Amino acid sequence: MVAGARRARQRRATKCPGAAPDALRGDEMRRTGATGGRPARPPASVARPHQEWGTKRAPHGLECAPQATISVASRKPAVLDSLLMFQAAVMGVVEGLTEFLPISSTGHLILAGSLLGFTGDKAKVFEIAIQTGAILAVIIVYWQKIRGTVVALPASRPAQRFALNVLIAFLPAVVLGLAFGKAIKAHLFTPQVVASTFILGAFVILWAERRPQSAARVHSVDDMTALDALKVGLVQCFAMIPGTSRSGATIIGGMLLGLSRQTATDFSFFLAIPTLIGAGAYSLWKERALLSWADLPLFGIGLLFSFISAWLCVRWLLRYIASHSFVPFAWYRLGFGALVLLTWWTGWVTWGD
Repeated sequence: MVAGARRARQRRATKCPGAAPDALRGDEMRRTGATGGRPARPPASVARPHQEWGTKRAPHGLECAPQATISVASRKPAVLDSLLMFQAAVMGVVEGLTEFLPISSTGHLILAGSLLGFTGDKAKVFEIAIQTGAILAVIIVYWQKIRGTVVALPASRPAQRFALNVLIAFLPAVVLGLAFGKAIKAHLFTPQVVASTFILGAFVILWAERRPQSAARVHSVDDMTALDALKVGLVQCFAMIPGTSRSGATIIGGMLLGLSRQTATDFSFFLAIPTLIGAGAYSLWKERALLSWADLPLFGIGLLFSFISAWLCVRWLLRYIASHSFVPFAWYRLGFGALVLLTWWTGWVTWGD
């Protein structure tokens, strides 16, 4: 039995190379209390501390020490690691610049996180939470329309119809997100899937832009019917596949369904408000056990940079679509997706899993 236990510890140590010496001497050290200056592992019944940035749970409950773990918990709460602050700022900028362009913010965040080493369960929560900063930028840009709708809601039929359309379009993402969100995160959040959907999305954009503008039948969000809203909401669900782009799905999908480019873009922005706020709040609540108050400054940095970059991007995009098509974004998606697949296939870049 002793030999069998020793072989089991050797196998576990092989899964975590950095922890091999201690793993082989674990039983003797715990019996004698000789921990070599390090605290002994707490028993299984003791609750684990908040997860550190960049860590993942190992099989069979064994915690492997990551090769380049970035940890907030290992430092004083008042002093954030400068590298971690920089990574949070970069991720915030990436989120803000890509959230409302048809190029997939989630896809860029996955790839940027892989390159920066900003990964792990807590990092995924961070990526969803900082979308709130981008949404705040949309609320400010469209504040006049939002305020006017809220004020007129009790007595105005157009305001009631517009609010109802946003709600109708929002519901499919809620239902399908709750049903399939966990499985999608477990199996599809990889750079390879992102690159593939980048390329497929490029061809969809090129196809949509080949249609004449005269084919559009709806030229204002106030003229949309409940059926139009439902169709856009169903199209938005494709964005649960990373790399698809929520804004790309709703804008390009709306154009294919008969909305003008301006109308599809406006409705996509309005639909983003409940969708992204709801997704962020749900993710924070669901994964609250991973977080601590020490993470608040880091999330604040991400939110701030997400807001600033999104505000600049939204204002620029609204001017751009007045006289341009989305074709350049299609070529960007095609080239970027091909580059990711090429570097992954050749091993030039380790994009992560």
